[in-house]
Amino acid sequence: MRVLLDTNVLIAAFIARGTCSELLEHCARNHALISSKPLLEELEEKLTGKLEFSRQETREVVSLLRGRMNMVEAVSLEEPVCRDPDDDIVLATALGGRCDCIVTGDKDLLVLEKFQQIPILAPADFWRQEKF
Repeated sequence: MRVLLDTNVLIAAFIARGTCSELLEHCARNHALISSKPLLEELEEKLTGKLEFSRQETREVVSLLRGRMNMVEAVSLEEPVCRDPDDDIVLATALGGRCDCIVTGDKDLLVLEKFQQIPILAPADFWRQEKF
């Protein structure tokens, strides 16, 4: 399965042990992880800015992820989709990567439930589907 883990899931995976870190490990072993340059740039920005990771720590996180992810080009969306336009890049990346699902904790994405046949799931909902 081709899975896009949103930036907020990746951040949670690196700052605490728990659902998101287990989800990242599971997906890295069992699925194709999809991302794009803009999504990894957002991750870098949040890690070094808001979370005060050092530049070295941030480089290590991004390098690790790049080694596990299939990097794709985000497609152009004909018009804005999300109520937060900054989240459209997630949808555009998922389309460009022919994803089977998006996993996110972002309410602006979760409210959509699906985008062009791509389910948008909270981490716990993804886990429930994986375990059965």
